[in-house]
Amino acid sequence: MKIVEEAAKLVAAATGCDEKLALATTQLSDKFGDISSTIAFELAKIEKKNPAVIAAETAKKIKLTKNFCKVAAQGPYINFYFSDEFYSSLIKSIINDGENFGKARKTGSRIMVEYFDANTHKGVHIGHIRNISLGEAVCRLLEFNGNDVIRVNYQGDIGPHVAKCLWGFINLYGEKEPDVEQKGVWLGKVYAEASKKIAENKELEKEVLDINLKLYSREKHIAELWRKTRQWCLEDFERFYKEFGVRFDEFFFESETEKIGREIALDMLSRGIAKKDEGAVIVDLKEEGLGVCVLLTKEGYPLYPAKDLGLAKLKFEKYDPDRSIHVVGKEQEFYFKQLFKIFEKAGMKKAAEVSYHLIYELVMLPEGKMSSREGTMVLYEELKERLLSKTIGEVKSRHPDWSEERIYKTAKIIALAAIKFSMLRRENNRVLVFDWEKALSLEGDSGPYLQYAYVRTEGILKKADYKPSVSRGYVFNDDEKKLLKKLLFFEKTVAAAGASLSPHVVCDYLLDLAAELNRFYSVCRVINAEKKEERETRLAIILATNTILKTSLGLLGIEVPDAM
Repeated sequence: MKIVEEAAKLVAAATGCDEKLALATTQLSDKFGDISSTIAFELAKIEKKNPAVIAAETAKKIKLTKNFCKVAAQGPYINFYFSDEFYSSLIKSIINDGENFGKARKTGSRIMVEYFDANTHKGVHIGHIRNISLGEAVCRLLEFNGNDVIRVNYQGDIGPHVAKCLWGFINLYGEKEPDVEQKGVWLGKVYAEASKKIAENKELEKEVLDINLKLYSREKHIAELWRKTRQWCLEDFERFYKEFGVRFDEFFFESETEKIGREIALDMLSRGIAKKDEGAVIVDLKEEGLGVCVLLTKEGYPLYPAKDLGLAKLKFEKYDPDRSIHVVGKEQEFYFKQLFKIFEKAGMKKAAEVSYHLIYELVMLPEGKMSSREGTMVLYEELKERLLSKTIGEVKSRHPDWSEERIYKTAKIIALAAIKFSMLRRENNRVLVFDWEKALSLEGDSGPYLQYAYVRTEGILKKADYKPSVSRGYVFNDDEKKLLKKLLFFEKTVAAAGASLSPHVVCDYLLDLAAELNRFYSVCRVINAEKKEERETRLAIILATNTILKTSLGLLGIEVPDAM
């Protein structure tokens, strides 16, 4: 951040220390001034002096620039205080830069993020929603921090789950095409229904196994059914991506990685890296504390690890990323430790070095864990429609003069914000309990609450019959400074969130910003302020806040309505 760098250079000039050390010990502060330096602690180790004495001596030597009005020592801390001129320039920078304020320069780094990874022939459920919300927010944060991001979706379109769904389609529905728009969603229900039937009669598992074998060998009739039903699922997914505001640069499928993965597994077998055990091809990782990993079944069919080897080959040959992030649930943590070790043993050196498993925990309802096999999983469509039914009613009650189209559009934006913010609000590694009522609350800790904060700024900007402008020589009061300092923290927040792959950091920031904005409203009149310079400058503060709110929500994949 430029203003922190400026303060660090002043410290370095006054102490004679290295600028890098000065920067590492200088940061924005809420407690000690506006920017605080702890360089005295480092110099005390070298000079064998009291750090408080060093801080006092250094503060006296610092020559202030126009962006600071005061520098003072407080014990061992050297504290800088922003000038009114700095606050004026901050407002202007935010307004002029707009959505690019705080955006980092290009790093030249190519980062691949693999996320969503929903299987065909199964419904998109609430667990997938946490994945896609997290994955998309991480991509946006990485891009904002100057990285080139490659969005990848790896979907299971072959295997036992597909065979089970096809069994249901054949035996429960006579291969009859349903008269519904979302056939992929319907297939997810067929899968749940088939799973239940098969669980009640274990003899049916042999029939599913037979379909699975025919599927891998591409037996004509089963292959035709598979291609047709697979297309239904892909069409539904495309509608979902568009609605959820997500795009992918590349789609990979298990049906295209299985053959490559099998070849790699057999090559590992020929090189003695893998071995046969009762006909299956395995990699023994017991010495690494990772057990045994099966690559090929005794029939020669590839399992997930072999397919992932094929996927890695395709990824790195086509894109050669500097970093490869896998957004996958915690239940696969051990598996990814095995997989990355197998990359290493297989000679996929770069894949082993740059691959990272971004873990997220389960999504639960207050009633407990869900299961797609048992049909107790909350599907995305059900989640969306339940939230929509409530938001439509609320928007209609507040705006009876609106058209049905505008009501639906606004309600949908609010419902999606409720879903996304709920999925991102907690740390990735914490179990998330989805609360229907809390998700839609307008009273804090929700997406709609933050949208309302934005809409409120929009209302003030539209109501004002004058333009926002920072008056020359304006003297900011403490309440104005508090809100502006919160805006200044935006750049630091998105940098930290991007570095740690933690969108919840932005969620926390947004809630703090909304709270500070509400406090500002309570103590500072804007349109009805007594003086012209107060009205214009405070309107400029509102416009700057409006910009940061919109940008921050956008980084979470949340759209803002023009009214609520």
